[in-house]
Amino acid sequence: MSLRRTRAIAYGVVALLGVAAVLFTRPLPPRETRPGDVLVKEEARPQWRERHDTLGRGDNLMALLARGGLGRAIANEALQAVKVSKALDFRYLPANMQVTLRSEETDTLPSEIVFKLAVDRLLHVWRSDSGWATREERLPWTTDTIVVTGSIKSTLYGAMYAATEGMLPNYVAERLANIMAEQIYEYRVDMSRDLRVGDRFTVVAQRRIAPDATIRVDTIIGATMTLSGQTIEAVRFPSRTGGIWFDQQGRPLRSGFLRSPLAFSRITSRFGMRRHPILGSMRAHQGIDYGASAGTPIRAIGDGVVVRANYNDGYGNVVEIRHPNGYVSRYGHMSRFGSGIARGVRVNREQTIGYVGSTGMSTAPHLHFEVIVGGVQRNPSQVLANVSALPLPVAELTHFNAARTHFLSMLESPRYLAQADVRQAGGPSSAQ
Repeated sequence: MSLRRTRAIAYGVVALLGVAAVLFTRPLPPRETRPGDVLVKEEARPQWRERHDTLGRGDNLMALLARGGLGRAIANEALQAVKVSKALDFRYLPANMQVTLRSEETDTLPSEIVFKLAVDRLLHVWRSDSGWATREERLPWTTDTIVVTGSIKSTLYGAMYAATEGMLPNYVAERLANIMAEQIYEYRVDMSRDLRVGDRFTVVAQRRIAPDATIRVDTIIGATMTLSGQTIEAVRFPSRTGGIWFDQQGRPLRSGFLRSPLAFSRITSRFGMRRHPILGSMRAHQGIDYGASAGTPIRAIGDGVVVRANYNDGYGNVVEIRHPNGYVSRYGHMSRFGSGIARGVRVNREQTIGYVGSTGMSTAPHLHFEVIVGGVQRNPSQVLANVSALPLPVAELTHFNAARTHFLSMLESPRYLAQADVRQAGGPSSAQ
């Protein structure tokens, strides 16, 4: 017998013996449980059913809970627990409040109710052995810093929408533009007149994102606006003198006067010579005409005392205000006066003194606005641009310069610029 055949027979015998061992070996007995052993038993998790509902107009919580399967008596008990918690005022229920009712699959009645009080507040109400219990939950927001840079093509709003695409939803971008126009630059830049195509702006702001992807921008760290090549910085610096926004020289951006008596408008006729729209002759136009819809609120451009509030032929319903620095502002063609506006009444800057109309010698609703200095009408565009408030005191300049340096470093930091680029490329953009 050859050596090769002998080896084959030997390997076959070994294989048969291995199979036999597997088939005829008795299984090991189960291990005895000894004192101290911990037995882990996997418990079945309860399955939950959820019903989502919204409190609509004219709706009430009792009807909503009934839709969710709760009888009147049980619903009353649950709502009583909510009332005791004081987390929800039944007199002022949030509009379109979302409510979730949860029940175990084996139970016909909901055993938990979740009220969404706000984007970051939930009220849990559940059945316990002793009745209904409540717990309020605060949901965390995430915060980051963004840099928004845009170029004016038509309006500040349009430029802001384009600059924040993919970074902020439009309603937040609109709020950001409003803050710039009405809180930061209102006393230095007239957004309806000073902006030109190609002007640029930059805003550094803190963005907050809620658990449901709602986005807010509540804090602006700083901003810049470059108008016709001239840059006006806005540095956030809470001063002991009361100001918040200051330019690069430490001068407050909120000067003594508004640049315009209307929040947003268009200029239909400037200061200077023109052909009178009614008389047809060339004559000096002693103010600026702002086109706006009838009923648009008209604001006092500064603190002062009303020296005239009556009907005056060509001016129609007109208000004149004497300001502390001797200037007088005049507002004509009003449809009606603001509440309480009369001669001798003291008014504050931004107070509504009347509403746009077409009284007197007027062809359409608009505001005729004049600024009088030393008894002479002056060009409001020039006069109001040159009125500024006092700068920061020397004692605060060191801290202000540190705040400004930090703001400028954020404009150039790759960290913040990279964040903005990432958000624009693929960040949240459709929060409600």
